[in-house]
Amino acid sequence: MARGGHKKVRDDAERRCIVTGETQPKAGLIRFVVGPDNVIVPDLLEKLPGRGIWVTADRATLEKAVKKGLFARGAKQAVTVPDDLVDAVETGLVKRVVDLISLARKASGAVTGYEKVKGWLMTERARVLIQAVDGSGRGKSKLRSPEGKDTFIGILTANELGLAFGRENVIHGALAAGGLTQRVVEEAAKLKGLRGNVGENTDEKGLRTT
Repeated sequence: MARGGHKKVRDDAERRCIVTGETQPKAGLIRFVVGPDNVIVPDLLEKLPGRGIWVTADRATLEKAVKKGLFARGAKQAVTVPDDLVDAVETGLVKRVVDLISLARKASGAVTGYEKVKGWLMTERARVLIQAVDGSGRGKSKLRSPEGKDTFIGILTANELGLAFGRENVIHGALAAGGLTQRVVEEAAKLKGLRGNVGENTDEKGLRTT
């Protein structure tokens, strides 16, 4: 909420991808800037100073930007692109999603454990169902995500989810409605663009498809 009790207006500004040439909402793009020594640096929080260079959150698109030298064109100057840039973006996005889920948990907006998650789903408290990509398909198929769009996240490993919930491994989680949840959904969508559907065996409703 903003001052005066008014809801804060979401930033729906659009940016142009240097690879595809398409203009789209920032939520689907990753920002880069030219850092010290003219090195290209990912700016996942979109707070670093400098002119933003935007690329669609997709591994193939990012790899093309690196291979074709498009960062230099976007920066309008000679730049150095780290060899591990794409992997660094993926690693950064994992940390971003994990940290956001952790914040939601500390604010009582996230829960883990099969029975607790099931309870949230049954009482319609859950806005998003989260399940580990490497969890048992049979076990995951017993829970169904809420109706609607963007209500299922299945791109994190059990270990990564464990980090978010302060446990060794986590298979099932749920998020309540709220601003943090929307941010988790957006960042998880970017991460999925980097990881693709590798290892996933559920559809958008959390139902087993293989």
